[in-house]
Amino acid sequence: MTGAESTEGVRLQKALANAGVASRRVAEQLIVEGRVRVNGTVVTELGSRVDPENDLVDVDGTAVQFDQSKRYVMLNKPTGVVSSMKDDRGRPDLRRFTKDWEERLYNVGRLDAETSGLLVLTNDGELAHVLAHPSFGVTKVYIAKVEGVVTPQTVQKLLRGVELEDGPISADKARLLSSSAEGGGSLVELTLHSGRNRIVRRMMAEVGHPVVELVRRQFGPLHLGTLPAGRARELTKVERGALLTLSRQAAGQQED
Repeated sequence: MTGAESTEGVRLQKALANAGVASRRVAEQLIVEGRVRVNGTVVTELGSRVDPENDLVDVDGTAVQFDQSKRYVMLNKPTGVVSSMKDDRGRPDLRRFTKDWEERLYNVGRLDAETSGLLVLTNDGELAHVLAHPSFGVTKVYIAKVEGVVTPQTVQKLLRGVELEDGPISADKARLLSSSAEGGGSLVELTLHSGRNRIVRRMMAEVGHPVVELVRRQFGPLHLGTLPAGRARELTKVERGALLTLSRQAAGQQED
């Protein structure tokens, strides 16, 4: 029996309102218009009830977060900080960025100390697994300032793939953003789903253009935007929904 068929639980429109999706009146309208699904089935009856702990609800295809104990934080990690909650060598770590949250947050994946940019902190282990594991194909977008003049032929080589000591690797996407013949180096945008260590730096070194500066601008559906280096913020409702949708799709793929 799905939550929508149960006589127990919470009325669907109330659950949506409690989750911050919309006011109860607007939530009722969403239901009537057939824009709400419970466990994959469209529900249009206003008397429908759900179990927020077990039922999966989405609106217009975007997952709804009922569990308010879960925290999702975006950090623009500055350079010089290691991706660890406690560094055993005493280097600057991530703890300074999590003190505003009561929950114990953990970083999803890593950025090396000299790479800046988007890092996700959360206490949602299931979501963290989906985001970090390369088998789920979650892409990351990097902007690399590199030495030398990158040519279109080099960009094509990155797309075709290069051979590294731990096996071949190719960029999902690659494009040249700018290049200077006066010694200013080049800016290259790389999109990858690999989780291999220092992969962008190793790829660019392999094609003869060592990285000078590296920043991760996107992680899955999340964009760094104008968040300053060294600042953290909770994800918006839309961003949380996008991540949860990704997680549920991945869970569905595992079951298939």
